[in-house]
Amino acid sequence: MLLTVDVAFGIVLAVLLLAAAGVAAFAHLGRGREILIAGVRAAVQLGAVSLVIGWVIRHLPLLLAFVLLMYAVAVWTAGRRITPNGSWWWAGVPIAAGVFPVVAALLLTGVVPVEGIALIPVTGILIGGALTATVLAGRRSLDELRTRHGEVEAGMALGLLDRDARLEVARPSAADALLPGLDQTRTVGLVTLPGAFVGMLLGGASPLLAGAVQLFVLVALMAVQAVAVSVTLELVARGRLHRDEPS
Repeated sequence: MLLTVDVAFGIVLAVLLLAAAGVAAFAHLGRGREILIAGVRAAVQLGAVSLVIGWVIRHLPLLLAFVLLMYAVAVWTAGRRITPNGSWWWAGVPIAAGVFPVVAALLLTGVVPVEGIALIPVTGILIGGALTATVLAGRRSLDELRTRHGEVEAGMALGLLDRDARLEVARPSAADALLPGLDQTRTVGLVTLPGAFVGMLLGGASPLLAGAVQLFVLVALMAVQAVAVSVTLELVARGRLHRDEPS
């Protein structure tokens, strides 16, 4: 067993959460309250999921509903992180474009069985990766367009279409959204042992099988994130996903 869940566990968890919020407040990062709320929400949500998931995985309709719930929460979270206006729902397009074709391919080929014990963790990892990539690509693209608005106008003055002028400015910043996944893949086994690998080992699998599963997760994540970033960039360039009303 990796952790002993007892009173000491709860105390250490609370101290770490308070330390994270305290450091953020001391450094004037402006996220101290969000850190506390995120930590408390994570505890409540994981507790609820732990109680529900054992029942959900035995019923296919509930299993699919749970996957759609994960997707809906990811869309809401990503969209509201990118923009406060009504265009936030477009964040659902890159997440769906990245995740669902990969999940469908895995199910059709039999690599992942249509069972909750396998489908929920795999889909959750992929949706989480798409969420992160979409948020980073969307925020950085829109920030860059706002900062370098004059360059966009200059490109259009030279004859570029609105979309192409925005792409020229936003593409490098959006591409940076792939860096966390790339760095994780490059350093796997050397810097960290990711969750899928450790979980397989704790479940009794051989190191070789655990490594194969982790490799599959990392490669699938890179595919999902590449699609999510590309689609997000396209939506920003076309003015679908924006912070101000597109001109």
